[in-house]
Amino acid sequence: MTHSIAIIGAGLGGLVLARVLHVHGIRATVYEAEASAQARAQGGQLDIHEHDGQRALAAAGLTDAFRAIIHEGGDAMRALDRMGNVLLDQPEDGRRPEVLRGELRRILVDSLPAGTIRWGCKLDRLISTRAGSHELTFADGSSVEADLLVGADGAWSKVRQQLSDAEPTYVGVSFVETYLHDVDRRFPASAAAVGAGGMFALEPGKGITAHREPGGVIHTYVQLMRPVSWFADIDFSDAATAKARIGAEFDGWASVLTTLISGSDTSPVLRPINTLPIGHRWERTPGVTLLGDAAHLSPPAGDGANLAMLDGAELGLAIAAHSDDVEAALAAYETAMFPRSKVAAVDAHRMLDLCLGAHAPFSLTDFLAVAHR
Repeated sequence: MTHSIAIIGAGLGGLVLARVLHVHGIRATVYEAEASAQARAQGGQLDIHEHDGQRALAAAGLTDAFRAIIHEGGDAMRALDRMGNVLLDQPEDGRRPEVLRGELRRILVDSLPAGTIRWGCKLDRLISTRAGSHELTFADGSSVEADLLVGADGAWSKVRQQLSDAEPTYVGVSFVETYLHDVDRRFPASAAAVGAGGMFALEPGKGITAHREPGGVIHTYVQLMRPVSWFADIDFSDAATAKARIGAEFDGWASVLTTLISGSDTSPVLRPINTLPIGHRWERTPGVTLLGDAAHLSPPAGDGANLAMLDGAELGLAIAAHSDDVEAALAAYETAMFPRSKVAAVDAHRMLDLCLGAHAPFSLTDFLAVAHR
């Protein structure tokens, strides 16, 4: 293949695509806005599913590297009520091994030839011609041309604007992210409540979910069904005030749970949850496509990273299989990706209702009890 390939975004999906292309002897360049791989923390743990994420890593030839970073026991799951009483306690079974997102990204970055990723390249302007070539201009003034353009640039994708008028919309829920460190010494009761893996304590409209990470860390997402304006009234630059305001929504809850908010070693970070329309798709457009959140942003349900990696792997395999016909490759990829991502989006919205809807937490505990059999 002599076509130049530009991948916008060095998230997991874009990196898997670059790696699968490399395995098949096809060069691509990844353009990433961040200055380096260490520019920011990469988030918490991910459970990597056998049917999508693990398939993608196998196609990338990285199964052994993936297994070397698994957090053993991280897939244990427990549910508590607001007083800390255990409603559900499922031990780890190895079916959905957990890894840190940053570690997974590291093995992908390390698997690529030097120079594959161009850091500090924030896409500023994109012009596509009728012939299917693309002129990319970056914020630093540099520009390149590409025959094949892949938008792996997340929820607010600039590449998506070439294909669709769809924009993410707020689903009515925001997460507030906090961390506790050295938990077994400093917060033993909260550490015991969370357990070895994931924990959730949910009620209609709100919840506290947490996950134990390596190194004595508990990573928490506080979930609140509130309008954007409600969060806009909170000064998140003032950590003490923000923790107090968020914590006040859980008055009467057990201290082992509220400590996950009040004891945070980091400033709370607001994460509004947005989504693209279920079944988002576009007409086949010469020389350009999307993957991951750029294509099918949905509420978090444990599938986003897995789907992005599978998108990257399947797109890479399609390009390798149709090396003389890029349009055939993109058509084959999109034909499989559109229905798959629609099913996943429906499931993600259903999971959001199971977690925070009128019958929480029992809607979710009943679901997990059946799924674990």
